[in-house]
Amino acid sequence: MGALKHVLVGKPIPSHQAHHERYTRSSGLAILSSDALSSVAYATEEILRTLLIAGTASLWLVTPIGCVIAGLMLVIAFSYRQTIRAYPGGGGAYRVARENIGTTAGLIAAAALLLDYVLTVAVSIAAGVAAITSAFPAWHVNTVELSLGFLVLIAIGNMRGIRESARIFSVPTYFFLGSMGVLLVVGMFKVLTGQIAPIESASAVFVPSETASLTIFLVLRAFANGCTALTGIEAISDGVPAFKPPEAKNAATTLLIMAGCAVVMFMGVTLLADAFHVVPRQDETVISQLNRAILGGRGPLYYMVQAATTMILVLAANTAFSDFPRLASIIARDKFLPRQLANQGDRLAFSNGILILSFLSGVLLVAFGGDTHALIPLYMLGVFVSFTLSQAGMVVKWRRERKRGWRVGAYVSGLGATLTLIVLFVVAITKFREGAWIIIVLIPILVAHFTSIHRHYDKVAEQLSLKGLAVSEKKHNTVIVPIGGVHRAVVQALEYARTLSDDVRAIYVDVDPHATQEIRDTWQHWGKGIRLEILASPFRSVMEPLLEYIELTNDERPGDFITVLLPEFVPARWWHHLLHNQRALLIKGALLFRRNIVVTSVPYHLHE
Repeated sequence: MGALKHVLVGKPIPSHQAHHERYTRSSGLAILSSDALSSVAYATEEILRTLLIAGTASLWLVTPIGCVIAGLMLVIAFSYRQTIRAYPGGGGAYRVARENIGTTAGLIAAAALLLDYVLTVAVSIAAGVAAITSAFPAWHVNTVELSLGFLVLIAIGNMRGIRESARIFSVPTYFFLGSMGVLLVVGMFKVLTGQIAPIESASAVFVPSETASLTIFLVLRAFANGCTALTGIEAISDGVPAFKPPEAKNAATTLLIMAGCAVVMFMGVTLLADAFHVVPRQDETVISQLNRAILGGRGPLYYMVQAATTMILVLAANTAFSDFPRLASIIARDKFLPRQLANQGDRLAFSNGILILSFLSGVLLVAFGGDTHALIPLYMLGVFVSFTLSQAGMVVKWRRERKRGWRVGAYVSGLGATLTLIVLFVVAITKFREGAWIIIVLIPILVAHFTSIHRHYDKVAEQLSLKGLAVSEKKHNTVIVPIGGVHRAVVQALEYARTLSDDVRAIYVDVDPHATQEIRDTWQHWGKGIRLEILASPFRSVMEPLLEYIELTNDERPGDFITVLLPEFVPARWWHHLLHNQRALLIKGALLFRRNIVVTSVPYHLHE
């Protein structure tokens, strides 16, 4: 197993090399921005699919809705730039909300972010697979299998550590930026020169399950769907410590570059979709339709852009794989999640968090059949909860500290908090029946779970505290050695027992009178003066008489120790264990929760 782990994950990295395992601006942009950059591949389509409910005549609204979303994206980016400089230790919305608004607000932000990261993985991979099936429709039947395969590959890549994952995933991100640049430039050139040709139908036009007139509610619903373009903006603020020094400066610069690229690509796709009169189709994405129309059908350039889109969509999940484990480690250090999540693995990656994220995302992909449009309604609510709490927390911080330029900072954060709060209500209302209610229910459940974990750790710390502990006198130790016969393993255990106490007792449960007599006879030679207790068992149970004897012995000397030594022979091959009973394991389990009782195994190793 160790050899297989080294092949998949790589050899362990020593702790003193941790500073080498950090992001540069270029690698940080590739890893932490892939979620925000990739959303341009489906955000415009979500707007169009909603507007189509009112008919194709309403699709022109995609451009003004896109402009509002782009402006909101810039406001949030500048607000999070302030967060990065104020909290270079990372934690993003969780840290800001907890320190400035309160612990409950921080935990709500943490729950929302963790849920959003799980959904990011599921949505991104599902969208990437949708890009594949648009280019190769015959593969549509294998959507779930393809999704799970990509999930496993990304998980393994992240288990290999920061530097290794940056090497693996940086090239596809920049390949996507280059491909989208080609698509947008050529598309804009055709628009300006009047070379717009009608898009040929390659599949059935998307037919909405409901028909409605164009209302304010429908426009708000389209706007809410398009706000998927905003997801991922907070990722860099959560992962500031992963950057090379100066961490805050590098992270803030990377955030601005990401925001600029995301706005340009999102608006470019939106404007082109409007100019080319793209109508959502059942088995082909909007990007694929634009690709065919702009680059001249399904030629080499078409497949290049589709390949780049697929890779960035799948790798958008990598943003969550970078931030979910890191955020979970920060929460775990604050004692709101199990401490195992705070530990780094052999490759200096938070391996436990990666495994948990992989499992939860896999469950979602299977449960929703790898359908992007079914997952989208669950996707946005959590991220806007964290947006609102983070920026509201920064307003409180600016007003409290009143440092130089605090009014401008408070204004930017306040504007961002107000806008994201409005979007949060819009998303919650318009998406409630489509599945957003699940997130609304899960967030308070997670917060209650965090609180119960913290309460448990506080109680453990209180009970383990040395405060008020009186130094006790030396205690008596009774050593009990359960035996099933007299052999070398038992003799070795008895020799060890003599080093622990003068009060050593061997216990044998009588289930066969003939075997019991043999034990008595053999004991005279090998017992070496140690007391042998024979316990009667009329119903042939070994455990009950033994546990009862230990309990009675414990009552004789309350407060003193009892050590139960278990002679165990260790087979030469692991599968040999299947040929022997596991009574020692049962005894350990039964005595684990008894006070003042210590259970120790004395192994005797067998040869091949």
